[in-house]
Amino acid sequence: MDKNTQSVMFSSDSTEWSTPDNFYNMLNTKFGPLTLDVCAATNNTKCAKYFTTRENGLEQDWSGNICFMNPPYGRNSANKWVAKAYQESLKDNTIVVCLLPARTDNKWFNNYCMKAKEIYFVKGRLKFGDSKNSAPFPSMVVVFDGEEHNNSPKVFSLKTS
Repeated sequence: MDKNTQSVMFSSDSTEWSTPDNFYNMLNTKFGPLTLDVCAATNNTKCAKYFTTRENGLEQDWSGNICFMNPPYGRNSANKWVAKAYQESLKDNTIVVCLLPARTDNKWFNNYCMKAKEIYFVKGRLKFGDSKNSAPFPSMVVVFDGEEHNNSPKVFSLKTS
C-alpha cells in the first residue's frame, strides 16, 4: 500500500468507504434483492431506496426491507449501527445484511453479531471506493434475520471476487 493511500485509510478524514460493486452484486444475488441502503451517499448508493447522512439512517424505520448496511468506519460508530441493525431486524419482514470490519474483539461483535443468523468472514481484503489498494483490515458480512440465535450464528467464508 502506498503512503498516500495508507494515510487516507488510517486517518479520520473520511469514515465512509464505498462498497466494491462486484462484492455488492454478489451480496445482492445471495441475500436480495436488497431494497434499502441504510448508510449511503447519493454518489455511492447501492439501492433505489437509501438514507444519506442527512436523513440519518440511525433515526429512520427500516422495517419491511432487506437492508444493506456498510456503516461509517469511524471510532464508536460501529456499535451504534450494529445495535440499530439488530433492533431493526426484530421488526416484521426485515433482514439486515451488514458489511463490517471483522473486529471480533469489540463489544459490538459479542453483544450483537453473535445473535446473528449468519456471519461470513471475507477471504482476502476488499478494495473500498476508488482505492487501488486493499483495506488494512479484514471484513465480514453479518446477517440479522429477526431472530436471536443465542450466540450460535452459522459461520461461513466468502471470496472477494
